[in-house]
Amino acid sequence: MGFPKGRRAVAALVAALFGVGAVAVVGHRVLAPAEVETIARAGYPSAVTPTVGVVGRLPVAPLIVDGRLRVYAAARQVYADQPADRRHRVSPYWSYRRWPARVSGVVADGTTVVSRWSDGKLVALDARTGRVAWRADGPEPGVLPEPRRTYAATVWEPSGLSVARTPSGRTVLVVAGAGELGGYDLADGRRLWRADQERGCLGAAGTTAAGEVLGLAACDGPETVEFRDAATGAVRTRWRPSDAPDRFVLTPVGCREGRSGCRGLRISDGEGNGGQGWLVGTGAPVAAPGLAGADTALDGERAVGTSAAVVTGRLARTGAELWRRTDLGPVRIIAAEPGRVHLLTAGRDLVTLDPATGAERSRIALTIGQDGIDWQPGRAYATGGYVAVERARERAVPDDDDQAYFLAAEPVLLAAT
Repeated sequence: MGFPKGRRAVAALVAALFGVGAVAVVGHRVLAPAEVETIARAGYPSAVTPTVGVVGRLPVAPLIVDGRLRVYAAARQVYADQPADRRHRVSPYWSYRRWPARVSGVVADGTTVVSRWSDGKLVALDARTGRVAWRADGPEPGVLPEPRRTYAATVWEPSGLSVARTPSGRTVLVVAGAGELGGYDLADGRRLWRADQERGCLGAAGTTAAGEVLGLAACDGPETVEFRDAATGAVRTRWRPSDAPDRFVLTPVGCREGRSGCRGLRISDGEGNGGQGWLVGTGAPVAAPGLAGADTALDGERAVGTSAAVVTGRLARTGAELWRRTDLGPVRIIAAEPGRVHLLTAGRDLVTLDPATGAERSRIALTIGQDGIDWQPGRAYATGGYVAVERARERAVPDDDDQAYFLAAEPVLLAAT
């Protein structure tokens, strides 16, 4: 016996509404904004003293945090493993995911890891546990290049993210976005100041060791370098070299890590033709002829540069030579950190020099297993004596896709120097 016609219509309508409701529930669960915080289940690892040499081969770029963890980025995830000298990537020690926003940058200071997302949200994690320490609304990052699968640019050179340590002891997170520049107290995420400008006319290039924000402004006329108080956002100095072109490339050098705590800058035309070097502190920059070369690193007031098969240490202010090495063959500087300059030889040896004396601190064959040395370096990073470098195929060019560009499935080598 069937339903009368009227009842069948009602039943069909109810079934249809139920189906729509079920789809809506599923769609909400899948597509609704969400975050997943997976905290650490084990205790915070002890600091390690790794053996000098290649310690690991990884598929993605690590950010070494507190000498104990490796922090990584993915499209919608920030996660960590440990210990820092583990040979391969392992199951996450902790993990943080957001949906549908995407990770646009990661920066760390001490045991605080800050991720920036495509919707402008800033999320600070306690590296010891993976717990969210604070959240804040920041400027949207704007259009960024699609990261390669190692996410090296995201963690080693995060666009618009840097950290300043002020003379009073406060640590400030500096965030630059489309038409906005802001400072946040790293301890609790409280916004300290905000500078709004016409979209694209103001950006942050990094922070200085003196606790200032180093920025490039082109809001009215030729580009100008601005130095702001990191705690208040007030402009202390506006400066540009008298012979600089209207548009130039500003590169911080001598930084503590990434583009944070920098002691110098280089102004160039962006065509790889060297440029002018300057030391930065309080007040206007001071000319530093020793920083003019494109392949030059800064350690304090000592500049280390390469030319052909010669490595030279100089006084940055005067260019006066301090030491010279001619025994390394053709080399290039791939990374630098306080007290260490890391060079790569033609034979793929990683040579670490003391920038004060030119003395060799270590020499490592930068290879592992049967990988060989037929590769060219991509991005590189150094902190706390660790060096990580991407390996690209010998004939790879920047326009190649990831499959053609990288040497292997695990293209990042991590070494201890």
